[in-house]
Amino acid sequence: MVIKIFKNFFKRIFSNIFRHKKDIKLGFYGPPNAGKTSLANRICKDFSGEEIGKVSKIPHETRSVQFKEKVEIDYKGKKMIFKMIDTPGIATKIDYEDFLKYKLKKKESKTRAKEATQGVIESIKWLDDMDIVVVVLDSTENPYNQVNITIIGNLAARKIPVLIVANKIDLKRADMKKIEAAFPEYDVVGISAKYGDNLEEFYESIFKLSKKV
Repeated sequence: MVIKIFKNFFKRIFSNIFRHKKDIKLGFYGPPNAGKTSLANRICKDFSGEEIGKVSKIPHETRSVQFKEKVEIDYKGKKMIFKMIDTPGIATKIDYEDFLKYKLKKKESKTRAKEATQGVIESIKWLDDMDIVVVVLDSTENPYNQVNITIIGNLAARKIPVLIVANKIDLKRADMKKIEAAFPEYDVVGISAKYGDNLEEFYESIFKLSKKV
């Protein structure tokens, strides 16, 4: 009996030590143009010197999952290593005609729409590999929509730790309270990925969530 107790004791100790040595898979999810890649770029640039992907005003600039391995985030003397995973924007409908508004040619628009659709499928599949998910929402947009509910529902079903980011708080139309009201069961952090505003609270929340992994 005593031997069994000691075995369990040391098992818990070693499990805690080695658990924090692995790279935590941190995924960025959300609708198109909410600022997922902008936020991931800022974090990667600050801690690794390199960006993770290209950003554009045209929706679905990110159309495949992209990674940045071993990004060590140093916050208030604490260090953790993350595998950053930036995913394509989730959408319930992708129409090639929407891209024509951005002066893309018809052929290019159709290709982009097809790739974006495949990217949505890929994003959902990758949920099973995530340790923590940051859901990036545009704080100037209405959070009560099918896309956001679908994303949150998928995460809740998988019991993945979630942080909701209300991005673009630098804009006048930003309304973080609407996002907090829409998803009261989750922590919501307001930031500006463009200017780096309030990233301290973001890092605090990520480190807090990482304890659940």
